Amino acid sequence: METQKPITSLPGVGKVRAEALARLGIETTGDLLRHFPRAYQHRGNVTPIASAEHGQICSTMLTIGTHPHTARLRGRMTLTKVTAFDESARCTLSFFNQEYLGNVFKVGQTYRFWGKVEHRGTSITLTSPQWEVCREDRQLPEFVAVYPLTAGITGKMLSEMLVGVLSNPEIQNIHDPIPERVREKYDLLPLAQALRDIHAPCDYAVLDRARRRFIFEELYLFCLAAQQDNARPAAEKVQKISAVSLAPLFDKIGFTLTQAQQRVIAEISGDMTGDRPMMRLLSGDVGSGKTVVAAAAAYLALRSGYQVAIMAPTEILATQHAAYFTPLFEELGYRTHLLTGALTPKQKEAVRHACREGELDVVVGTHALLTDDTVFANLGLVVTDELHRFGVRQKAVLAEKTEGAHVLYMSATPIPRTMAHIMYGSLDISQIDQMPVGRQRVDTFAVNENYRQRLLAFVAKQVEDGRQVYVVCPSVEDKEDFAEDDGSTVPMDFRGHAPPQLPLRSAVGYAAELQQHFPDYTVAFVHGKMKSEEKDTVMRRFYAGEVDILVSTTVIEVGVNVPNATLMIVENAERFGLSQLHQLRGRVGRGDAKSYCVLVSDVQADSPAHARLNVLCNNYDGYAIAEQDLAQRGPGDFFAVSGGMGLGERQHGSATLRFAGMCDDVTLLEQAVEAAKETVLS
Repeated sequence: METQKPITSLPGVGKVRAEALARLGIETTGDLLRHFPRAYQHRGNVTPIASAEHGQICSTMLTIGTHPHTARLRGRMTLTKVTAFDESARCTLSFFNQEYLGNVFKVGQTYRFWGKVEHRGTSITLTSPQWEVCREDRQLPEFVAVYPLTAGITGKMLSEMLVGVLSNPEIQNIHDPIPERVREKYDLLPLAQALRDIHAPCDYAVLDRARRRFIFEELYLFCLAAQQDNARPAAEKVQKISAVSLAPLFDKIGFTLTQAQQRVIAEISGDMTGDRPMMRLLSGDVGSGKTVVAAAAAYLALRSGYQVAIMAPTEILATQHAAYFTPLFEELGYRTHLLTGALTPKQKEAVRHACREGELDVVVGTHALLTDDTVFANLGLVVTDELHRFGVRQKAVLAEKTEGAHVLYMSATPIPRTMAHIMYGSLDISQIDQMPVGRQRVDTFAVNENYRQRLLAFVAKQVEDGRQVYVVCPSVEDKEDFAEDDGSTVPMDFRGHAPPQLPLRSAVGYAAELQQHFPDYTVAFVHGKMKSEEKDTVMRRFYAGEVDILVSTTVIEVGVNVPNATLMIVENAERFGLSQLHQLRGRVGRGDAKSYCVLVSDVQADSPAHARLNVLCNNYDGYAIAEQDLAQRGPGDFFAVSGGMGLGERQHGSATLRFAGMCDDVTLLEQAVEAAKETVLS
């Protein structure tokens, strides 16, 4: 089946509708097929109308009892009413501006309605419900898909287009990225069947089998890409590093290294003095001392006459690194400079000239290090901080600026070793699994909405004491109140038929609420949909103490160090994985003042979600928390795009990971890894 046909090849899709679909990323028939539902309305679970509670959104089977009547309202509006009934009671159906329904509903005909039930005294009303006619020649679907939408595109439009494409006999010939032998070995649905079942499942079992197929597909392709992207290059040349004493560096640092830091430095030293280029991932908790380890690696390269490049994902983080490395290395006799987009063209050229001529020993920078006109005289070591924030090609460009350079990637995300090997392929892995003495613990509490006023008072106390506050929300903006978004849907990631998710707080909306509540404080927000310059500006203001309360999505999970921030509040904490919550907690407690983390959630006290939050309240070891996360929820949280891990397109150049975050089965991941290895070797 040709999946690259333009979407305008479908009936009823003209220029205007095509432009609207393009906003959803749908430009071809293949894009349409992979515009997956985000949830489902379980309309097959029919409720007698008299049994439905006030405000309940449910499915009911009602027979039309009277002819529809339409009344004219002010402003050219119309109201169409019709009476319907089932065996339990009668009900009034009301529809605004749908006068045509007077010719649709027939007395004695039965329909399935989906909407919010309202009790007004002894009467029962359904306002603007969705409806489907019941016919003997076809069975109504158990589930109705709910899709991400945009202005001008309705769920009904998408469903009709998908029915047309999925009913095309040529769908059977669609290219399947999973080889047939792999599908047979691991009992996976063919792509055509999986597409039909994911868009129109008839029950939970069918939906789960389709989900399993797409979860496996993403993990399989991810693992294939990981093995290729992180493949170790042939060691035709290596920048030979001499084994030297690190004592002069440690004397300048002025504190005793932990045993974990000493172990990791020994591993890095062994790599750099070996006969092939180092390609090592250094992971460790926030505050575990990764920067000192990077300084040791840099010192080894500098002592052997090589230059060092240190790349960070943002200007503020690069500036932070430069503030640490510059005085340290200049005291040791090495020239250091910062190279970012904020420099003037003249300043950039001066730094690049010094690089080319070998007049600079250490260059700390952002993506500015990747440009063609940034050339090094003798680059021996590349350090990339927060590697998940860079794409594969971006990381490779810097290492390719000189053949045989050693490469050290750093990540502040504690990852179980098994997951690290899967996610980062053939990289050697070092883990700093010990915190320095004196690193304070951030007191952590799980509370519900009943504590809101006390929490706001605590925010005020922190600000009045001259401190700053983070508030993290899972959503960027409040969603419009469509029936599709009312919490009555079954999420795609239902994980054993989980109950509907709690309403979300949004960063933009809650920032406005807090500013109104605290008119004398400075409240700002930052989220991933903002431009990089906008985000950097807000973070720079927070870093400078110009913002009292920063409301954010998880974009602040890693990065800037603000010692003055003493309170981290996470709204809808049940929406985050334990490892992610631990990362967020690590944003505070970086100064001398006592710091706190408050996890806000209205999940039931006896629920598994509440038990998970309590794990964080009683545990401060990032690796132990990550292992518990893996054991309790499977590997999905390590792949979830919204989880801040930064995988998907940024990490391995593959499509965004839409399903992998739903994986709650370690065995499925292991099977995908095994299948990828078999494919590479075959």
